[in-house]
Amino acid sequence: MKTKSLLSALMIALLACSLWVTPDVLAAGTRGKISGRSVGAAALSLIVWPGIGQAVNDNPGDKVATHAIIGLFPPYRLWSGYDALFDRQGGYWHNRI
Repeated sequence: MKTKSLLSALMIALLACSLWVTPDVLAAGTRGKISGRSVGAAALSLIVWPGIGQAVNDNPGDKVATHAIIGLFPPYRLWSGYDALFDRQGGYWHNRI
């Protein structure tokens, strides 16, 4: 039992240290306004396929493709829907995502 608590304490300490060392990353994207079109785009990204919302919002093709590929994984589907809802321009990866 003592080994488990020691291991737990070490894992918590490691996590705390890794959070302290991690640099802050600022997105260069700009948030647009919510409109009827962006609400529909977000619904399409969440329900049908990630990336469709970015196409509806007239984003560049490489951003649409990135959302379509990375959006296959569940957490990124939500990100794609958020991105479409606020009609976000730019982002983390050379202002493309």
